[in-house]
Amino acid sequence: MSEEPDIAAIAALIGEPARAKLLMALMGGQALTATELANAGGVTKQTASSHLRRLCEARLLAVEAQGRHRYFRLADGAVAQLLESLFDLSTRLAAPLPPRFGPRDPVLRRARVCYDHLAGEIAVELFERVAPRCFVEPQHGLQLNARGILFFRDFGIDVDALSAQKRPLCRTCLDWSARRHHLAGALGAALLDRFFALGWARRVRRSRAVLFTAQGEFELRRQFRLAG
Repeated sequence: MSEEPDIAAIAALIGEPARAKLLMALMGGQALTATELANAGGVTKQTASSHLRRLCEARLLAVEAQGRHRYFRLADGAVAQLLESLFDLSTRLAAPLPPRFGPRDPVLRRARVCYDHLAGEIAVELFERVAPRCFVEPQHGLQLNARGILFFRDFGIDVDALSAQKRPLCRTCLDWSARRHHLAGALGAALLDRFFALGWARRVRRSRAVLFTAQGEFELRRQFRLAG
């Protein structure tokens, strides 16, 4: 008997078109009800419930009951990372030449939520500007250097608390539209939360898009030394 993980079972679950739509609808990091997911997947509520049950049993989704409603979300960042990678691969394999990567909507291309961290052109520019100053890449992945720890602490992020979490503090995520990396992990999530808390940016309702205010983008470029 083979002791290798059964990737075929996971691939079959994700590969069914309706289930794929349900999963992608949750890539914005928000929990949704079965009715909301049925609408996103273009299926009946009964069909959606069947798909959601199977995805929960496979631990691709987590569910939380609140009052009369049950809210579904991706189980964790590893599932989101897998979906983002599959989406990136599918667009590259299916794209005509010359390829146009990522979403057509310029707002989504500019800035969007990738599960719980910032993606898009702004996120890529931010990471590429900050990375040489704040990170090192040893053999075992991305790490903050001493300068980076001080920088993010000064920006109002509790690096020590994030380091105590089970999830990686920082890792790179290949940006689907830019084809370059942006920052993910606990630090990437905390950074996006900080942008929201400062009022620099906000989520677009029922969308993965993130809109920066004029003042917010000015402060972002000033404090992170981005090109003007």
